[in-house]
Amino acid sequence: MYKRLIRPILFLFDPELIHHISFFLIKRFINIPGVKYLTKKKFSINSKSLEREVFGIKFPNPVGLAAGFDKNAELFSELSNFGFGFIEIGTVTPQPQPGNKKKRIFRLNKDQSLINRLGFNNKGVNYIKNKLKNKGKIIIGANIGKNKKTPNEKAFDDYLFSFDKLYDYVDYFVINVSSPNTPNLRDLQDKKPLTSLVKKLNLHRKKKKKRKPILLKISPDLSENKLLDIISVIQKEDLDGVIATNTTVTREDLESESELTSEVGGLSGKKLNSKSNEVIRFIHKKSNGSFPIIGVGGVFSPRDVIEKLKSGASLVQVYTGFIYEGPNMVKKINKELLNRSIKH
Repeated sequence: MYKRLIRPILFLFDPELIHHISFFLIKRFINIPGVKYLTKKKFSINSKSLEREVFGIKFPNPVGLAAGFDKNAELFSELSNFGFGFIEIGTVTPQPQPGNKKKRIFRLNKDQSLINRLGFNNKGVNYIKNKLKNKGKIIIGANIGKNKKTPNEKAFDDYLFSFDKLYDYVDYFVINVSSPNTPNLRDLQDKKPLTSLVKKLNLHRKKKKKRKPILLKISPDLSENKLLDIISVIQKEDLDGVIATNTTVTREDLESESELTSEVGGLSGKKLNSKSNEVIRFIHKKSNGSFPIIGVGGVFSPRDVIEKLKSGASLVQVYTGFIYEGPNMVKKINKELLNRSIKH
């Protein structure tokens, strides 16, 4: 029904506009008496066989919603009824910022992909902290970044500010140094600045009463030498894992019109799948599986999830696939994972 009737209507409108409209409608619909229960019953699967314990957290299932969908932590409670094992909010910056000039999201329907150049548009950490105060048992990750105007040499101050503000309200943190839509942000993936950033943040974490996992979200466009540097930093600085991967700036084997594919920004969706898997396999092999990987990029089906898990991921996240496949997607994935666990 979603792909035949609902999606064609949604795709008639600007992607960012329909995103906001969808948020409004979901929030109103889910909060009608009885609808939350029915939604959860229809789209969620609860089974011990789906549970995964990763970096000290017990996830009800391995399929999460990636950062960027619920940037301001405004819909995570409603979205949790669609079967997700965890939800990542953000990217969060210390101060509110509007992001880049619109239009800034483009659908590549022939490639089942998106290009975005949003630029960390969000309402700021204080607004988001207030939204998270009553999160309940939902597992929430906070993806944190720096404000556009903050120079890289002062980036740590921004990451630390959001880290401290959200520490008591989320279950894990993600250091985002890999978005292509904030100028020079990806330079922070270089070994020297990354080591400095991670070391300082980790030292600060040691002062906390309870340890919260810190992950690093990386680009799919890194060279093998850069990936080896990333592995070294994660291992030496006692990070808890990596999210592979963010969006790509490459435009390989695309079938959509050139006026779309030439748009500046990060590409997500089907065309990112194999590239993401290559990075996951490389990191898992070269690190000897010494830390967990959350695999993200091009997940549309149970087969995509299984491939990422076989490549070395412990958990997966979806975003663009959820937009193209619809609300029944997560249930289909978890149902297949459950069937496989029963068979084996």
